[in-house]
Amino acid sequence: MNFSEVFKLSGLLSKFSPDGKYLASCVQYRLAVREVSTLQILQLYTCLDQIQHIEWSADSLFILCAMYKRGLVQVWSLEQPDWHCKIDEGSAGLVASCWSPDGRHILNTTEFHLRITVWSLCTKSVSYIKYPKACQQGITFTRDGRYMALAERRDCKDYISVFVCSDWQLLRHFEADTQDLVGIEWAPNGCVLAVWDTCLEYKILLYSLDGRLLASYCAYEWSLGVKSVAWSPSSQFLAVGSYDGKVRILNHVTWKMITELAHPTTINNPKIIVYKEAEKNPKLGLGALPFAAPRAAARSLSTTETKYEVASMPVSLQTLKPVTDRANPRIGVGTMAFSPDNYFLATRNDNIPNAVWIWDVQKLRLFVVLEQLAPVRTFQWDPQQTRLAIGTGGGHVYLWSPAGCMSVQVPVEGDFHVLALCWHLSGDPLALLSKDHFCLCFLETQEGPA
Repeated sequence: MNFSEVFKLSGLLSKFSPDGKYLASCVQYRLAVREVSTLQILQLYTCLDQIQHIEWSADSLFILCAMYKRGLVQVWSLEQPDWHCKIDEGSAGLVASCWSPDGRHILNTTEFHLRITVWSLCTKSVSYIKYPKACQQGITFTRDGRYMALAERRDCKDYISVFVCSDWQLLRHFEADTQDLVGIEWAPNGCVLAVWDTCLEYKILLYSLDGRLLASYCAYEWSLGVKSVAWSPSSQFLAVGSYDGKVRILNHVTWKMITELAHPTTINNPKIIVYKEAEKNPKLGLGALPFAAPRAAARSLSTTETKYEVASMPVSLQTLKPVTDRANPRIGVGTMAFSPDNYFLATRNDNIPNAVWIWDVQKLRLFVVLEQLAPVRTFQWDPQQTRLAIGTGGGHVYLWSPAGCMSVQVPVEGDFHVLALCWHLSGDPLALLSKDHFCLCFLETQEGPA
């Protein structure tokens, strides 16, 4: 395993291009595009203000930079460095910007979600879509790029509009049976649209492409409901993370629940492996704290070498007492991700913040638990093989595979807190992002660029 040198970064804005050849990163108002193979700067672009969002086009030929404070989007071309495009939303403002799947249209959402403006880079034409809903996930594209579903709010009711992306014609428009829709997401095969309601009402709705309601699911009533949703890559399963600390798996044939995955605070099943992170040279008197490590403790871990130990049963996991009289309490399953091969599901229960739970999807049972010394901030699956990378905001990156797990200290001078991760599409390298810097971790044996 090798690490590149450290490069400057701001806003955690660093992304690999979809074709895997380039790596874009931002420092204030400058955008640098590097070749992944050499890490040499290929192009350096200067924007009109501090960049707040970047996104590659699907064909990796263009990259957009959004400056929400100024209501501006600038687009740069890799093939023609002298060409550029500036989109100014003016007094309407700007809160979100994204590419269409064809990489030739940009969708800008104005302030207060008054409308979405569709700008064409080819014809310079402009289209408008009214009434987009302000919610967590209001736009979703099918994997093949043919259709876009949009959540709308009009006359105090939720609606879904399905558009054809080639000409932005409205294909279907129907009312959603929700009180206050929070998110929508297409299944990977593009045949089913999942819609979920506000956390105040537990409701999952599944619609076909032509707007027919295929199924409705409610696990319980009179309590906080859905917190997260994830499709399996095969579209066979829909995982629903709930505020009660359970994941419910729905099947694609009947849309009924096939199993409930609980996250207990004590594990005493000898068939489950629990890996606990531990300091290699623990300091006297700081052995087992009965509470989650504070941020200061997480910072001190950045300079301490750690390792994993297999815990003996029973294992009591560190829990966090939630503040229940405030909005968005830290309870329930807030993060989930299926492995690309469909074999495993990784989850995090927010009131057991230091643990990552890995479930065997084929056997529908708990497989492994990894308990970290600090709260888990991020995890992401390798796109090519069964390998999970984990970051806790300290100076280590953690890797798990069915063969075992390891803790690797990022070998850089000064503080480097891993706040975000980003895999290359080939599964090597892995980009590690901190507040002001980023570096690449090369996992294979051959040497990466210095």
